[in-house]
Amino acid sequence: MKFRSIAVEGPIGVGKTSFVELLAKKIHAHSVLEKVDNPFLRDFYRDKQGSAFQAQLFFLLSRHRQLLELGQRDLFHQVTLCDYIFPKDKIFAYLNLDDSELLIYDKLYAMLEPQVPKPDLVIVLQASTAKLIERIKRRRRDYEAEISEAYVNEVNKAYNYFFFHYSQTPLLVIDTTEIDFVHHEAHLDELVEQLRKMDRGVQYYRPLGSPG
Repeated sequence: MKFRSIAVEGPIGVGKTSFVELLAKKIHAHSVLEKVDNPFLRDFYRDKQGSAFQAQLFFLLSRHRQLLELGQRDLFHQVTLCDYIFPKDKIFAYLNLDDSELLIYDKLYAMLEPQVPKPDLVIVLQASTAKLIERIKRRRRDYEAEISEAYVNEVNKAYNYFFFHYSQTPLLVIDTTEIDFVHHEAHLDELVEQLRKMDRGVQYYRPLGSPG
């Protein structure tokens, strides 16, 4: 595998964690999962005043610390697979913060971002909003019970826009709406083969036999 550091991204409910665990096992990679235990998240989903800024700063600092620690590992002996990239923080900040909060946030982000190592490759998982809602309900996380379909749709649109313009690393795009890597190991084998052949630019994964 030419890529030693791979990050997986996608909107809420797309299945990043499950995908990372499957792929890490398949390619014998070291997996790094985002720490999602944010004490302000429940209040944010309940639309409590000030909670968006609190939740965002907590995530920003937590992600920064975790990725700095990851950057200190010896990446030459094992592929590292992470279930987020640092810039994802800004996607949510611009969705949820007001102008005065963004003034502070942007200054802090600009200080922290240059310190964070970039992955060699990003895999972005996509799905329809209806499929995201279905998966969120299925996993039954307490703090997600308050999430509105409108918010999930806004997040989904923001992710699609961000990665349509993304150019920092090679990018592999996977529409998971109709793909089930958990129950179709052959799809995962095809994906690994595509990863081994990838170089620069943007590619799309489509299972063998699928239209297009």
